[in-house]
Amino acid sequence: MLGIIIGIGSVIAIVSIGDTMRFMVSDLYKNVGVTLAYVYVWPKDGEDMRESDYFSLDEIDRLKEVFGDEITYIDSNARTSAEAVFGRNKVKYQFEGILSNYHQVQKINIIYGRNINEADVRGRKNNVVLEAKGAKDLFGTENCVGKSFRTTIYGNTDDYNVVGVYRADQNPFEAMMAGTSDTRAGYVPDSLLTWPNDNIYSLRLYAREGTDMNAFSDSFTSYLAKTKMRNKEDVTFYSVSSEMGSADSIMGGLSAAVGGIAAISLLVGGIGIMNIMLVSVTERTREIGIRKALGAKTRDVLIQFLTESAILSALGGILGVVAGGGLVLAGGALFGMKVVIKPEVIFVAVGFSALVGLFFGIYPASKAAKADPIDALRYE
Repeated sequence: MLGIIIGIGSVIAIVSIGDTMRFMVSDLYKNVGVTLAYVYVWPKDGEDMRESDYFSLDEIDRLKEVFGDEITYIDSNARTSAEAVFGRNKVKYQFEGILSNYHQVQKINIIYGRNINEADVRGRKNNVVLEAKGAKDLFGTENCVGKSFRTTIYGNTDDYNVVGVYRADQNPFEAMMAGTSDTRAGYVPDSLLTWPNDNIYSLRLYAREGTDMNAFSDSFTSYLAKTKMRNKEDVTFYSVSSEMGSADSIMGGLSAAVGGIAAISLLVGGIGIMNIMLVSVTERTREIGIRKALGAKTRDVLIQFLTESAILSALGGILGVVAGGGLVLAGGALFGMKVVIKPEVIFVAVGFSALVGLFFGIYPASKAAKADPIDALRYE
């Protein structure tokens, strides 16, 4: 049974860990937005960029008109790194430009103050929404609404006012991916980062929820290729949904491959059961002879030994499920992660372990069933 326990436990643990990681990756992409896409023009033939390859604010407005409600949100994808200074404190920030309706596609958990609004965007105001950790690093407190700091963006040094503070909620996987960087995050009006020439290299957009991103990509790139007088291949449309599918396929393949390798130990366990049953047949030869002499048919002896073999394997499978599931649950509790253990995996594992027992029990059971009762009675 030990081989079956180790085999089933390994398969359950590995498959569950794989499913948990896939769930967390899927959850991560859902948080980012499955209809998120980045678009830019990049000549494939090595030709230099033309000025017309860049986007303007008027072009963004035109895209909103052409595609209508197919686009929920679109901006310049502008961001920059800068060092914020308050007194003697200096903190590195990654400032991301957003529009006033960004919260409709991405949850911003404001805990103090407010979000970036339309007046901030239209007036290109030096207003900032800081992440709570960054706010505490810079000002010594999370609630720093109304305070200001000095920073340099695009060579222009100026004072920036904190109008809001938000808390970034991360699951363990997101925290692991983020690492231990000292750079903090913040939001500023999108228009602040497109100034002074408003030449925009790439676009960030969110399509309407439920949109077929492949079809949308085709129509969007066709339109841009026509308006930019470029080949369709020169327009890059990078969507999160395609990356999500690729990542899920890779992780699913890896999980299946590693689970398959772990399943090899099931064969070892099955061979162990076969050997034990062969020993059992040898030790119980006289018992077999007595049963057959009293009228037991070949089928009765065959079923008896097959049942014993299947029960040994099934019990090993159940204990393996308990061991594997317990290991995964303990790991999830230790790291504060929500684990995924699919019931169908458990049923398949236990059923497969019983089949292993039946398969490897056929030869010993057959040997016992075919024993000659006279020879069996004389065995001892």
